[in-house]
Amino acid sequence: MIRIAGLFTAFVILASASLSPAAAEDKTITVFAAASMKNALDEIDAAYTAKTGVKFSVSYAASSVLAKQIEQGAPADVFVSADTDWMDYAISKKTINEPTRVNLLGNSIVLIAPKDSKIDNVAIAQGFDLAKLAGDGRIATGDVKSVPVGKYAKAALEKLGAWQAAEPKFAMAESVRAALTLVARGEAALGIVYSTDAKVEPGVKIVGTFPADSHPAIIYPVAATTTAKGETSDYLAFLRSTAAKTILEKYGFKLLVSPTT
Repeated sequence: MIRIAGLFTAFVILASASLSPAAAEDKTITVFAAASMKNALDEIDAAYTAKTGVKFSVSYAASSVLAKQIEQGAPADVFVSADTDWMDYAISKKTINEPTRVNLLGNSIVLIAPKDSKIDNVAIAQGFDLAKLAGDGRIATGDVKSVPVGKYAKAALEKLGAWQAAEPKFAMAESVRAALTLVARGEAALGIVYSTDAKVEPGVKIVGTFPADSHPAIIYPVAATTTAKGETSDYLAFLRSTAAKTILEKYGFKLLVSPTT
């Protein structure tokens, strides 16, 4: 019996030792991020994994959808919103650790067309006729009632006097990437997306850029959730690093905070 007990103890010790490395390697950070962040954030996360061994589970969607999912209890450690409104909403629902919030990135919105479109070099200014430019085609953007890119687009068009005539021609998409796809496939004659999205889609071309003063500043806040794992704080710091800045700027984002080393 003593010998059997000793063997059992040895087995438990060996089993525990074999599980420890796996447990150490099983650190995963769950990120809920605006759809427009996908290419840049995938590269940043890969760099962070190479550096730390921490893995990622990332959900990309419209900020509105993500904020509501977090509110409903979806497990997330980090929320990256494409506007301040939805981060403010999440904070009001007490799902965000407010002291961790940082207004991290800036972006711009552009008018795009399919790459083979005859439309080119559109001067976007007061009184420009977007409805006439689209002709019989549709104009794609995110849902103007909830998706940040759509909200920015509507604000700009209202200020420029182009919204009322163009509104009937709009195809409202569930996210900026969905709008981008509609234009790339030629299912919409024009689209309004972030400049960063247009740069990663070879099926479209930028035909005009909206003046920065035609819409609220495009700001991407990032924060930890109230249920975030301990390692989340180090990841948030990495998003502000010079290494992350290099990646973000490559994709066209502007870092709004001073980078850390």
